[in-house]
Amino acid sequence: MKTIDKVEMLLRNTSGFIIPVCFDVYDNSLSRKWLGAFNSILDNKLHLEKNYCFFGFPDGSRDLDFLASEINRTIAGINGSSIDYMIKDYFTSANMVETNYSERAGKDIIEVNHNKFNQLHLYFEETQGVSGAMSKHYTAADAETRWYIRQLNLLCHEAECLILSLGRQATTPEWVRPSNVMCWLNAPRFILDEEDYNLFGIDTIARDPGGVYVGVNKAVGKHHYEVFSDEGGDSRLDELTTTTLKPQTEAAGDFDIEWGKATKDEQFMQDKLKQFRTWLVANNFDPKEPSLTIGHPKIGQVDLQQSFGTDDFHQILEKLTQHLDVYSIKTSDSYAEYDYTWHDSKQLQVPLL
Repeated sequence: MKTIDKVEMLLRNTSGFIIPVCFDVYDNSLSRKWLGAFNSILDNKLHLEKNYCFFGFPDGSRDLDFLASEINRTIAGINGSSIDYMIKDYFTSANMVETNYSERAGKDIIEVNHNKFNQLHLYFEETQGVSGAMSKHYTAADAETRWYIRQLNLLCHEAECLILSLGRQATTPEWVRPSNVMCWLNAPRFILDEEDYNLFGIDTIARDPGGVYVGVNKAVGKHHYEVFSDEGGDSRLDELTTTTLKPQTEAAGDFDIEWGKATKDEQFMQDKLKQFRTWLVANNFDPKEPSLTIGHPKIGQVDLQQSFGTDDFHQILEKLTQHLDVYSIKTSDSYAEYDYTWHDSKQLQVPLL
């Protein structure tokens, strides 16, 4: 595919050793808008959310015990604020998971406790509101409380993703699905055009290893495929705890990188997408309607050989796990350094909110 730029992202380990990850930017309607927004992010030195950056790495330092403690710290921060909202809940590495027997592994395997996380996400929906209609609690909140409200959502998704990876690591380690989620505070947004919607679609749910995708989910809530995956094919929207489904009308210079193996040609993925189409129809959605903005529009591709010297998933995962910190990013026109770590997140982010 024709490309319009090459991006170099430097990752470092705790000793300061750096490796480059390079990806080409495709020439399509959405990537052209994205690249302009992304260059603006770099030029303006916006803050990269390093506490919401590396997802589903089963051997990373942000383990389940740590995430549970962060969720509880976040709840305590909201309860101690003046926004008139009280959360009577407590999270542990045990109650965030369900344990089920796996015949493949011959032992009990952890899975996501969806009821627990749907409730956590509901707290976020009620305290923040939705894009364009923020809640009275968020409007009344000071910067520190807004930071805590934001963490309800970020920690919810990070913990769910980690649990999925831990379960797969114990049964089918080749299907662990780590990813980069690159988000900047106060990133400028742009409106999606009708042409951009053609890059969405159910078939784009199955992402490519090293694929780079626009992070378009700027509305508050879960998207259709998340709800289907969490609740099952028999679920109905009017029976669920959290169902803030909004199609995407805008995007920003954020992006995701998929590191898991390709699934699009696997029978289990084809079966799941068929079930998803059935679920959409049962919930009065047209699976072919592009304005639903289902899936992941691709804007680029990591050069795995150039970046890692291999396209072997396990070797790439091992190298990435040792370098879970973004040090710098550059394009042909822009450059920015991020010489801090996720430990500095609250200190650096609260003033920006």
